[in-house]
Amino acid sequence: MAEKTKYTEEELQEFKNLILAKLKKARTDFDLLKSSISGSNSNDIADTSPTFKVLEEGASVLSKEEEGRLAQRQAKFISHLEGALIRIENGTYGVCRATGKLISKERLRAVPHATLCIEAKDV
Repeated sequence: MAEKTKYTEEELQEFKNLILAKLKKARTDFDLLKSSISGSNSNDIADTSPTFKVLEEGASVLSKEEEGRLAQRQAKFISHLEGALIRIENGTYGVCRATGKLISKERLRAVPHATLCIEAKDV
């Protein structure tokens, strides 16, 4: 029997639903990070004594930098998920870009934007 080279429409729909759910959550998380960075929902010490402000400034800067890094990672994750949706539409989803073999369903369920099978990833 020939080895399967593509996922069925039903399987692709399952992955698409999974990706859309992850994308919705990722965008919500990204929006929360952006609003936190911009201070639009701030609960900081801006309206308190200048003494407290001096003590808290260092921690605040570090926190904003960390939130910035998290936002960048989240934006990258969103981009990868959107790329996976494009691959579903053009029929290349689930195919390893290195070996041309199908990526296992278990791997795609864990990392739905994966473009490499485990064998290629380990090399």
